[in-house]
Amino acid sequence: MATKTDETKKMEMAKILHKIDALKFGVFKLTSGKASPYYIDLRVVPSFPGAFRQICDFYAEQITHNIGLKSFDRVAGVPLAGIPFASQIAYNLGKPFLYVRKGVRLHGRKRRVEGILSSGDRVLIVDDLVTTGLTLNRAAKAVRAEGGIVKEAIALLDREEGGKEKLEKNGIRLFSLLKMSEVANTLFEIEAIDEESRKTILKQIKK
Repeated sequence: MATKTDETKKMEMAKILHKIDALKFGVFKLTSGKASPYYIDLRVVPSFPGAFRQICDFYAEQITHNIGLKSFDRVAGVPLAGIPFASQIAYNLGKPFLYVRKGVRLHGRKRRVEGILSSGDRVLIVDDLVTTGLTLNRAAKAVRAEGGIVKEAIALLDREEGGKEKLEKNGIRLFSLLKMSEVANTLFEIEAIDEESRKTILKQIKK
């Protein structure tokens, strides 16, 4: 159950995303191939050091309270947008950092997971955004193929379009700092978006 402090911080995060102009309206094709009337560009976050620090601190806080530092051994970043977040979060938490490659290397060790990963290591996977869960599932599959154990994943934003449910089917519990409905409602409350824009976002959410 979220505390008042959590709710306040979630509002702050939503306001940060508005301030750095991360929310765009139009016609967009997502990584999953789905069409969307809006787009959240979280790749811009690391270009704003203050916002990046606040968001990574909130990640670390939520991981500590909701997942527990004893529940995992290593932190892995999902390519490409999840990697900068995962790197900073791992540093903040004092955990070893890994990252998943988009494809298998054709030279060297020919691995998809970079860093030190031993069989039986419990790995927390970090991404920026979840839509269908496809990217996170691929990353988890890569980590599991190299002996890692994946039971939890965390993302800054859940677009609430079925990703959480698909991850659960693969034995992965998803935690998110923000849900898209929360962002839409907060931005509407502070008059950053109008009622039409709020409805556009909420209509996209999978019921």
